[in-house]
Amino acid sequence: MSELEIDMDALEKRMDGALGALRNEFASLRTGRASASMLDPVTVDAYGSSMPINQLGTITVPEPRMVLVNVWDKSMVNAVDKAIRNSGLGINPQMDGTILRLPIPELNEERRRDLAKVAGQYAEHARVAVRNVRRDGMDQLKKAKAAGMAEDDEKLWHDEIQELTDAAIKKIDGALGAKQDEIMQV
Repeated sequence: MSELEIDMDALEKRMDGALGALRNEFASLRTGRASASMLDPVTVDAYGSSMPINQLGTITVPEPRMVLVNVWDKSMVNAVDKAIRNSGLGINPQMDGTILRLPIPELNEERRRDLAKVAGQYAEHARVAVRNVRRDGMDQLKKAKAAGMAEDDEKLWHDEIQELTDAAIKKIDGALGAKQDEIMQV
């Protein structure tokens, strides 16, 4: 790649990375519906280290308001139970042998609004990340112009970077709208 070219693929990958990170954050946001990914941030002190729950048992969602964790090692059931209770998810597991039943309670209106605000904050962080990538692209463009890029080419690259940014922010806004609708759904 010469000094006078901008690596659009790298910029696009970084913007897609921001969107991917946003989707992961959205997956961990609890809505009124059960989801196996809501347990992703929970870690258990097991075998002398901190492990994610999915490495200690099978997580299934048999119905919309229930998550089941089938712990493989009977000696770890209490540790998994304790980790879920202390996770801040607001879920109280019910033990049934090596199976933990996690009933997902209904969200009240105030909690729904709080979660929608948190989703908005996540989306804003993603937008900032995309704008930072845009700024890096514009910096590359300034260097290329200083190295002798033609004004027409600079305008072309500038418009292309801006289009990429606008598309990424539109995707973020779309994901936020869908997540907020899901949260506010009763």
